[in-house]
Amino acid sequence: GAASFQSAMADALKAVSQSQTEAQTLQRELQLDNPAVSLEQTMIAMQKSQLGFQAALQVRNRLVSAYSEIMNMQV
Repeated sequence: GAASFQSAMADALKAVSQSQTEAQTLQRELQLDNPAVSLEQTMIAMQKSQLGFQAALQVRNRLVSAYSEIMNMQV
């Protein structure tokens, strides 16, 4: 029920945050000319991060929309 949905959302948000942190780290290393970090690797990490954030944002928007619809229902 609610606890499993809550933990799934928390895990998803943690994964998005971790992805963003990884992308930022790779960007910093690329700017510092670290030979172990490639441009391709950095761009892929940035795209993964952006997709994860957009997905989380869409889920949030749908939840807010559903909540608004429920609150506007007449009993």
